[in-house]
Amino acid sequence: MPVAIVTGASLGLGRALALDLASDGWSVVIDGRRAAPLEEARQMIEARGSRVTAVPGDVADPLHRLELVAAARALGSLELLVNNASSLGVSPLPSLSSYPLEDLRRVMEVNVIAPLALFQESAELLRDSGGIVLVISSDAAIEPYEGWGGYGASKAALDQMHRILGVEEEGVKVYVVDPGDMRTEMHQAAFPGEDISDRPEPETAVPSIRRLLASGAPSGRYRTSEWST
Repeated sequence: MPVAIVTGASLGLGRALALDLASDGWSVVIDGRRAAPLEEARQMIEARGSRVTAVPGDVADPLHRLELVAAARALGSLELLVNNASSLGVSPLPSLSSYPLEDLRRVMEVNVIAPLALFQESAELLRDSGGIVLVISSDAAIEPYEGWGGYGASKAALDQMHRILGVEEEGVKVYVVDPGDMRTEMHQAAFPGEDISDRPEPETAVPSIRRLLASGAPSGRYRTSEWST
């Protein structure tokens, strides 16, 4: 069985992708900061007949990252690293002129430093398998939306860092994917009190992501709309 690490898999797109991988015979290592929804996700994945290891914790914690890679090692290999866990930052979204700098540092730590650190910890396994790094980005990385300066800057840095990683790592594919707006807890936090029921469910982005993963496409930045058929 191929093995994937999926961060931020207790809810939203991370859970939807982990469930889909499990249905296709993958073993998965999942994480999340909240134990209860992570355990619910673990049970859902296990019910699909897949091996699953749930590791509660914060991707910004170096010891937690070591646990994730150790769990993949225990399952035998690592073919896919999904850096999905992310921090929106302050809600409601503030302008950059008033953005609390400690909160911005936290956003950068989770959204930029942690994904690279997790790759560094798992690089040997990914190189051995000729694996894939999948990074979940956002159109806020390239569009100057008012109020999205902290989150958008972090995703822009994440994008460029992984585009370079894709050039440096010849034996590992590196995909940066913008799944578009989705009906998630994070998106709701970005628009407190607003109705976001018109946004698609995270599950709708999964088939396009799976097609990209299976395509053998070169490393780069993609939108799920490019793989929608």
